[in-house]
Parts: sequence; C-alpha cells; structure tokens
Amino acid sequence: MVDQHLITTANNLEGYRISKHLGIVRGITVRSRSLLGNIAGGFQTLFGGKISIYVALCEKTRLEAYQLMLEHASELGANAIINMRYDANEVMNGVTEVLAYGTAVVVEKN
Repeated sequence: MVDQHLITTANNLEGYRISKHLGIVRGITVRSRSLLGNIAGGFQTLFGGKISIYVALCEKTRLEAYQLMLEHASELGANAIINMRYDANEVMNGVTEVLAYGTAVVVEKN
C-alpha cells in the first residue's frame, strides 16, 4: 500500500533508498459538467473572479485520478510513487480527461 507521505514530483525521496522500480502507474478519469453546472458557471463568469463551480469540479476530478493512481500502485506492490504528475486534455467540447501518473517504487528507510 502506498504511503501518501511517500509521493513526490522529485526523482527520489530524501531519507529513503529505492530498492525496486515497478514501472509507470496511472489513474485516469473523464468528466463533464452538467447542464445546470454550466449555467451556474456561466453566471459566475459574468461577475469575474474565481469560478467556484469549476474549481470544485477540477478538484474532484484530480482527486479521483490521484486515488486511481494510488490503487494501481498498490496493486503492483509499491509503497511510494516518484515523478508524480498530472495531465489534462479536452476529449471533446465540455469533456475533459485528467490523468495522474508517476513511477511506482518500493523504498526503504536509510
């Protein structure tokens, strides 16, 4: 099981030695906003500033992709993930794919 404290965007974890590389892991999700959500978001854009309805959607989507990545790493026997990244692409108008990915590793404390 991956320790959430052992996930980094760096190439290594300070204080730990990588004993095994298990390969790339990923979590992917595809989301769209509902019609009512788009209307509410449209109203928020009229006033400018932070568009909270879209922020909430983005946070929920990234969290889902992140959790799926953790599950994938755990299935491989990892206890850490290095080089973790996010990527997002628009699949079609109003539909976005979010990918969380990294390298699953087994680490041991120095």
